[in-house]
Amino acid sequence: MQSTTASASTELPPHAYSGLTADQVAERVAAGKVNSQRMETSRSVWAILSSHLFTVFNLVLGVCAAIVIMLGRWFDTLFVFAAVSNVVIGLIQEYSAKVKLDRIAVLNQDAINVIRDGEVIGIKIADIVVDDVIVLSRGDQLPADGVIISSDGLEIDEALLTGEADPIPKVTHDSAYSGSAVLSGNGTYLVTAVGADSHAAKITKEARKFSKINSELRGSLERVVKWITVALVPIIAIVLNSQMIARGGWAQAWQSGEWKDAAVSSVAAITAGIPQGLALMTTIAFALAALKLASKQVLIQEQPAVELLARVDTVCLDKTGTLTEGGVSFGEFHPVGEATLPARSVLGYIGADPHANPTAMALHDAFSNDLSDQPCRQIPFSSARRFSGVVYDRGPARGSWYLGAPEALLSADRDNNEVARAREFAQQGLRTMVLSYHPEEISEEQATNAYLPADLQTQAILTFTENVRSDAAETLKFFTQQGVDLKVISGDNPLTVAAVAREVGFQNAETGFDGRDLPTDKEELAEVMEAYSVFGRVSPDQKKAMVEALQSRKHVVAMTGDGVNDAMALKTADVGIAMGDAAPATKAVSRMVLLDNKFSRLPHVLSEGRQVIANTERLSNLFLTKTTFATFFALAFGALLWTFPFLPRQYSTIDFLILGAPAFFLAMLTNPRRYVPGFLGRALRFAIPSAFVVASAVVLVNTYAYKLKDSLTPTHGDYSLEQVQTASAVTVVLLGLWLLNVASRPLNAKKIILIVSLYVLLVLVLTVPISLFFHQFQLPDAPLWWAVGIVSTVGMAAIEGIHRWHRKKYPLAPLDPIVLDIEEAEETPTAKAG
Repeated sequence: MQSTTASASTELPPHAYSGLTADQVAERVAAGKVNSQRMETSRSVWAILSSHLFTVFNLVLGVCAAIVIMLGRWFDTLFVFAAVSNVVIGLIQEYSAKVKLDRIAVLNQDAINVIRDGEVIGIKIADIVVDDVIVLSRGDQLPADGVIISSDGLEIDEALLTGEADPIPKVTHDSAYSGSAVLSGNGTYLVTAVGADSHAAKITKEARKFSKINSELRGSLERVVKWITVALVPIIAIVLNSQMIARGGWAQAWQSGEWKDAAVSSVAAITAGIPQGLALMTTIAFALAALKLASKQVLIQEQPAVELLARVDTVCLDKTGTLTEGGVSFGEFHPVGEATLPARSVLGYIGADPHANPTAMALHDAFSNDLSDQPCRQIPFSSARRFSGVVYDRGPARGSWYLGAPEALLSADRDNNEVARAREFAQQGLRTMVLSYHPEEISEEQATNAYLPADLQTQAILTFTENVRSDAAETLKFFTQQGVDLKVISGDNPLTVAAVAREVGFQNAETGFDGRDLPTDKEELAEVMEAYSVFGRVSPDQKKAMVEALQSRKHVVAMTGDGVNDAMALKTADVGIAMGDAAPATKAVSRMVLLDNKFSRLPHVLSEGRQVIANTERLSNLFLTKTTFATFFALAFGALLWTFPFLPRQYSTIDFLILGAPAFFLAMLTNPRRYVPGFLGRALRFAIPSAFVVASAVVLVNTYAYKLKDSLTPTHGDYSLEQVQTASAVTVVLLGLWLLNVASRPLNAKKIILIVSLYVLLVLVLTVPISLFFHQFQLPDAPLWWAVGIVSTVGMAAIEGIHRWHRKKYPLAPLDPIVLDIEEAEETPTAKAG
């Protein structure tokens, strides 16, 4: 179509139509006037570094380390190495994932068309310079601020900037901002601001990044961190006071020098209660899941989206590009009355337009333009209006021609036969368009406003075919078996949508619900969404409203799409999923992109998300139990004014045996459990009683060892402090490994080998001379061993009872009926026994 330029009220620069020359581009690059604004799909290096380094826990651990080092107790700084290892591993893992994900994102960035040296060329968005002339087409997202040069029915959606979803017509000299998207028409604009200088740079960045994902994992862990942070201050005071009093009081401990031992014991009690690896495990799990999915051609643009898809209970599917392959092929030309040469030639002209939508472009090979005359103006296509057109002011085609949906161009009262024929084609699953004519030559203003005369003359009904994706039926079957509700939402005829839905296995899809009958009230709309699964003739605004209606019923909604008309619905959904060949604006607001356009990738994402959630819940049981019983230790020994029964070095080894070593292993195991909300509550209901059992066991062992003497200082009782510390450490490890046992169930060969290896490692810690020297362990006599054995056995029985009660009250989530074997089944899910 020919571009029409509005009359200029002010003079445009000389290069406004020919574009910059190579020398002019070089000058601007040298001056730094380049659109170097980064569009990352992961956190910045500084964000990664600060999140791992600058935490309250690291501050407390750092202060504790400084105290131990100043006292010359270097062997008791082992907890520092564990903390540093956690930070280093987290940094390396997340940064490595970031580098690879950003590289993939850059390779898949859309190019933008600019005019340079009089020619249209494609360049990277980062290579745009000030004064570049950018060519805009439907679906493009504006990469920089500028001023409109030419407009051919150009309508722009600025909802990402203003929140208003109405299309805004643009004419010459109108402002255009980065982050907005072209809904219809085409044109050019002159870049006036790039990168950080862009008026909308910050808003665009936030629009791309979205608001923070509502991650249950991160939110729950943040609450745990907050609770522990608040509790640290009184715990530190209680522990320090009790350890000084246990050594004769503050004055005596200070004079005798025993305050140093009190300080070290306090450090052991405080550091024991800090869950150093819990948040780290979640971060690494997210990063590795995103990296693994990237190798499967799924680009995660915000890592917690992996978790969110595992929580999704409703998936809204756009028909075109999701259930079908996206492209359309011309079917047949069905004339109404006697076909005329202008009708076919007009279709040939429309099909040859480089800015045509995919349906109109399918006409290119079927029709040729035999007219010597060119249209004098255009009527741009709009998803809301569902038609486009051309206007001729001379020749045999003189008048106004409209191409659009039957519902937009056919009157049920006037064209009963045509309506019936269009309906029949739609029921066969064919996309149907109507070509209409009016002898009146509408004005430029009417064309801009998409004026539609009342007495159109129907010239032909056109049918188009779409190919259903080969993986669609199997993938939808997978989601149905997972208990995920499916909704097909499309702008096409409801009958056509229903036919495609039936082809891919939808039940009760004889007819689709017509979007024109959808209520505007959110509550009423929610009722309709609950009752129906197939919807046609839905406008972009309605798609967004439908997602919001489902969310109002507490559904977690995923939305797939590829067209610019899907962008606002994708942004509104909990998880927006764009196809790799989607419009740039659509991909920009999506949380994940299927780079190879394979709908069958979604079960892989679901599997990874479930693995992250299920393994994090399993680890949370262990971490929270460990943190809770360490807190109970501090409070119990503080209240009893007893010497804390561990050195920092001893507790570091305990921590490694019951949690540090198995945590990384358990975090990466395949775990196809379904998601069940409320994991933190379940974890605490297991952790608190289990922690009470562990703390009680250690108190009982200490009580037996000292036989309730006057004072539990190192110089009283029948056993030395070293023997009591050894007995206490063994008790904690035995109960901790039983906690690991119950948290790892159901057991398999790998898990059994892991647990047995840890028992062997415990024996080595207690028997190797250098280990005994390092830990200051001293093996107790038989009576104390018997006490440890009896108390530990009773404790393990109690933990087993808590575990069984917990499983009865909170049964394990069921395994997937279809378990994905990703390595063997790249294309479609494989049915296996759960």
